[in-house]
Amino acid sequence: MVAAACAGGCRWVSLREKDLPAAEQTALFARLRAATTPFGARLTLHGSPELALAAGADGVHLSGGGDTKAARALLGPGALIGLSTHTLSEAAAADPTALDYITASPVFLTRSKPGHGPALGLEGLSAFARTSAVPVVALAGIDAEAAPTCLAAGAKGVAIMGGIMRADDPRAAFAALAARAPSAI
Repeated sequence: MVAAACAGGCRWVSLREKDLPAAEQTALFARLRAATTPFGARLTLHGSPELALAAGADGVHLSGGGDTKAARALLGPGALIGLSTHTLSEAAAADPTALDYITASPVFLTRSKPGHGPALGLEGLSAFARTSAVPVVALAGIDAEAAPTCLAAGAKGVAIMGGIMRADDPRAAFAALAARAPSAI
C-alpha cells in the first residue's frame, strides 16, 4: 500500500503504530523504508526521538506536549520535527527554533478515530494557521476534495490516512489527491 501511494506521488510517509513494542515498530519501519526509498520519499516515525533515531527515521512526530528541543538536539538540524496540537494555545506555543510543523486536528470527524473531536472545521484550521509560527498540516477526515479547501484555509500541507489505506487502488487515490492539491505534496 505504501509503495503504491508513493508510485502515485506520495513523498512523505509517517509511521504511527505507537501501540507496537519498539522492536516491532523498528521492523515495520525497515519494511516501509524499503518501500519508500525507490521513490525518494521521507519516512518519519510518530513516537519518541530515541526510537526515531534507532530506526533511522528522517524525523519524528511528537505527541502534544512533547519535548521539541530535546528531539531537535538528538536528531539534528536536518531532521523533520513535528508536533500534534489540538488547541490554539498549543499552536501558539509551537517553537519555531525546534519545530518544522504542527498538525492541527481533528479538522473534520473521521472514521479512523471515531469520537475524537470536536472538529475544528475550516474556520478553526484557519485560526491555527494564523496563530502558529510554523507551518500547519491539516489532519483528520481529509480527502482529495477537502484538501484544496484546507490549503485555502491556510494549511501548508495535509495528512491523509484512511482515504489512502482504504482505497482499492492507493496509487490512483494518491494521484487524485496530488492532482487536486499539488502544493500539499
